Amino acid sequence: MSNAAIMRRWFEEVWNQGREATIDELFAADGILHGLGAPDESHRGPAAFKQFWTTLRAAFPDIHFTIDDVVEQGDRVAGRWTATMTHRGDHLGVPATQKAVTLTGMGFARIADGKIAEAWNNWDQHVLIREIGLK
Repeated sequence: MSNAAIMRRWFEEVWNQGREATIDELFAADGILHGLGAPDESHRGPAAFKQFWTTLRAAFPDIHFTIDDVVEQGDRVAGRWTATMTHRGDHLGVPATQKAVTLTGMGFARIADGKIAEAWNNWDQHVLIREIGLK
């Protein structure tokens, strides 16, 4: 499977379908994900990522990512995406607002042995904060 296919599968199965088993299949046991929460925060290993994933999916159960572009070179893959979601859960410290939110972002990943070994994410958290009233 190409690195681009791994990235596409990650977004389709993990996020769009909510398939937790794919996290274990595609994220290395010692993998690191940067930039999901606070700027200096990293998630190490599938269990740490699943905490973030579970919380975000509970707040936005209809989250859906569209991959706008993917580029790969060597062991690296980069993707630009758009996510649409509705704030239906009280899981981010504020009551559900029922507001629809559209975010954009990008991710770069290093793939080793068919799994995400390390990834760097950059997404428009300010839109999320503004739209649902996070502080």
